[in-house]
Amino acid sequence: MSDGDTVQDLRPHPHADREYGWVGSLAERRARLSPDRVAVKDTAAGEEYTYADLNARANRTVRFLKEKGVAKGDRVAVISRNRVELVDLFFATGKLGAVLAPLSHRLAERELAAVFGDVDPELLLVETPFGGDVVDALERADAEPTVRAIPSDADNAWVPYTSELPANDDPVDTPDVALSDPHLFLHTGGSTGVPKETVISHGAIHWNSFNTITAWGIREDDVTPMVFPMFHTGGWNVLTVPFFHMGATLLISPEVDPDRVLRDVEREGATVLVGVPAVLRMMTTNDDWDATDLSTLRFVKSGGGPCRDAVIRLWRDRGVEFSQGYGLTECGPNNFAMPDDFPPEKTDSVGMPALHVDARIVDDDGAPVDPGDIGELELAGPHAADRYWNNPEETEETFGNWVSTGDLARVDADGYFHIEGRKKNMFVSGGENVYPPQVEDAIADHPAVDEVVVIGVDDDQWGTVGKAVVEGDESLTLEELESHLASRVARYAIPKRLAFVDEMPMSGPSKIDRAAINERFEGE
Repeated sequence: MSDGDTVQDLRPHPHADREYGWVGSLAERRARLSPDRVAVKDTAAGEEYTYADLNARANRTVRFLKEKGVAKGDRVAVISRNRVELVDLFFATGKLGAVLAPLSHRLAERELAAVFGDVDPELLLVETPFGGDVVDALERADAEPTVRAIPSDADNAWVPYTSELPANDDPVDTPDVALSDPHLFLHTGGSTGVPKETVISHGAIHWNSFNTITAWGIREDDVTPMVFPMFHTGGWNVLTVPFFHMGATLLISPEVDPDRVLRDVEREGATVLVGVPAVLRMMTTNDDWDATDLSTLRFVKSGGGPCRDAVIRLWRDRGVEFSQGYGLTECGPNNFAMPDDFPPEKTDSVGMPALHVDARIVDDDGAPVDPGDIGELELAGPHAADRYWNNPEETEETFGNWVSTGDLARVDADGYFHIEGRKKNMFVSGGENVYPPQVEDAIADHPAVDEVVVIGVDDDQWGTVGKAVVEGDESLTLEELESHLASRVARYAIPKRLAFVDEMPMSGPSKIDRAAINERFEGE
């Protein structure tokens, strides 16, 4: 190798584990720069908090955590709807070098008990409506945390932590924290059905925020309704932390209500909106859709799954720039962006990698595929998580120099990435690969269809064929569906069976529960 040649140095950055005073001090640093800007508005409660308010609340919360024995590296679990108290805990654990583990209040008792045992929190805070489920789960869990209540409109099972908050909100002594230190545990699905805890470091949170700000153009005067739950990566990493970095304004409410989101967009002059396809679709079917002023929105992005063309058209018809994003708990989740002045026909893509994201598509052997071919999407960058907590086997399967996403994708001739669905949802019919999202999008264009999922079911002739499970007008026949799809998808991809549901089963943050659909319909 000549003196002018170089090789990529894949060793960790020499300062990755260096402790800095600024890491974890976002609340304090932002409060210094813009103390009087409104950081959070609870539009349900009619309350607002400036950055100075949030820093003061975080200082009181740090003192409370210390009194309860929480130290650097300890886990603080919380079960709650979206409330300002979760922001307090995020900032406070950041200052203290502790780990915030927001847990879904939708978990079943068995799952919750398993997560308690895995996370082993020093302290658990529970919004009072969920106290009964937590009591039952703790009886089965291999964990004995101190438990306090986040009071709301229900009886308290435990002492409200707010009654123990010190009045002193002066700056508090805290340890220095490294970018490599964990700050969030965010759970995601596991192969055994028990959620895995993804370890998200301070560095990963910061780098995702930088990607978001630079790729999406987040500004200090931006306002957004938060429509992701804060036990989800979307609740923190899609817009919340990037907005806090910029000093922008976050609108929250305990429940994701399309009525309220529409009202908040108009009343608060929202400039940015990012949501899952189900929420964005429900907004377009709301009675107030046509009457709501959307003119303040600079852009809307869909994430968490493919958005139907029909929904995209409804938003674009209102003059709103619409695009799709892509991410996962293990990486990002903001990995892609649309180039300036992208053509409308590219809206079915997720765009191109953000500034500090590497992306590639590989075959089953891990070799890059040719442009246009479909393979598994892999991502890399400093915004990625590095492991699952207490799960070395699945850590090895997912993490390394590249994060294996489990999603199929392709790159078109112009360099835009297109997501073709989960690798595990693809099925082979008569020797041909069928990618359900392509078929579902075509079916969703039929006026009788409100929502649809296509699954693979056993067939004597073809091995596997598609079955369309439809929410909509049950007068739709299989023959009508086949005619509708004849010019839209390949013949082998046209479903050979049809079933109806009154309402799609949902899991997580307004996502369709494909596993439940498979369990119900694959044998019929």
